[in-house]
Amino acid sequence: MELSTIILAAGKGTRMKSDLPKVLHKVCGKPMLEHVIDAAKAIGSTRELVVIGSGAELVQQSIGDVEFVMQEEQLGTGHAVLCTRDALKGSDGTVMILCGDTPLLTTDLLSNLANAHQRSGSKATVLTAVMPDATGYGRIVRAEDGSVEKIVEHKDATEDERSIREVNSGIYCFDIATLFSALDQVTNDNAQGEYYLTDVLEIIKRSGAKINAVIADDFSETLGINSRQQLAVAEKILRRRKNDQLMADGVTLMDPSSTFIDADVEIERDTIIYPFTWIEGKTKIGKDCVIGPNSRLQNMTVGARVTAQFIYGHDCEVGDDVTIGPYVHLRPGTKIANRVKIGNFVEIKNSNIGEGSKLPHLQYLGDCDMGSNVNVGCGTVTCNYDGKKKYRTTLGNNVFVGCNTNLVAPVEVEDDAYIGAGSTITMKVPKGNLAIGRARQKNFPDWNDRRKRD
Repeated sequence: MELSTIILAAGKGTRMKSDLPKVLHKVCGKPMLEHVIDAAKAIGSTRELVVIGSGAELVQQSIGDVEFVMQEEQLGTGHAVLCTRDALKGSDGTVMILCGDTPLLTTDLLSNLANAHQRSGSKATVLTAVMPDATGYGRIVRAEDGSVEKIVEHKDATEDERSIREVNSGIYCFDIATLFSALDQVTNDNAQGEYYLTDVLEIIKRSGAKINAVIADDFSETLGINSRQQLAVAEKILRRRKNDQLMADGVTLMDPSSTFIDADVEIERDTIIYPFTWIEGKTKIGKDCVIGPNSRLQNMTVGARVTAQFIYGHDCEVGDDVTIGPYVHLRPGTKIANRVKIGNFVEIKNSNIGEGSKLPHLQYLGDCDMGSNVNVGCGTVTCNYDGKKKYRTTLGNNVFVGCNTNLVAPVEVEDDAYIGAGSTITMKVPKGNLAIGRARQKNFPDWNDRRKRD
């Protein structure tokens, strides 16, 4: 079956009370529109046409790998779909219509809808849901034989029709040619003065074609997001799904209710996640790791057998068998090689830390290229900024840096060199040398007594 997808994402979303287009509000780590696009692609959609209007430029900047269609004036869902006519001209097969504010859609749900549409031979199939509270939804009015007779919007429904709990999810499959032929006959003679996509179904039915309906097993999968409260509900559902999937795949979450993992995160089996840990973006974590508690990882690549507690790391890479924390900040551009040990109160930025090196505590390393088996004493700082430019520090293999050392970049310390504690290093240290860069100690007798006399 050739399947194209139209995603309606042109609305303002006024109830969100936001300058950000509604469909760009994030849930479980990515814009809700992106969740919808991913679900469509996962069931084999070959084209995704996103209808945009309000905040169009920002949506285009934020979402990639789709085709955008502009709806200059928002005149209803029927008008929005009609805007895609030129883009779909000459296309055959089925078009699925989705809403950009429904991030809870699952691939199973959409696959069942598409397959049911194909099996039934219908020109149109609507996805419905039975809601505990149907207020605000279009009601499904069925004929005596159980087929769909029409869909009535809440504002246009009678009291009897409003008592119906089966509602329109706003998700459909159509034969493409049939859809656009029917759209040409839709009018805006309704309470809103808009062109409703739902009117297409009645037009198709009058032509004698078959209208099919598929009821979602779980109504929550069809929920649209129109407010911050609804966004919070969706957030909780998606994060629960993600946690359940990870635990089913062999990851231990000590307390799922206090563990927050984004939709696109990948974690391998036998890794343990402690409570109050946030793992976000495109982060990938290897096997047998222990992460947390109270840690936040964003867009990180973490190897196997890594222990990391009380850390904040973002946009960096960590190798295998690394120990990190507590109280560590790994900043963008940092690459930590295998078997590195990073202790408490360490900050590393845009640096390469070589295999087996040790940074036990109280250090700032910025713009540093470090070899293997380096030992850095506490209180060491790379002085990488002169007020105008930033410069790099290079430490060779097997270097020993004494406590309370300032490395004033640009500077190089070659292999097997030693730096005495309390030094300020401003020049190259050759291989195997001992460098001491501090003033000679002077003792002043009776200093304490003089201070008392003064």
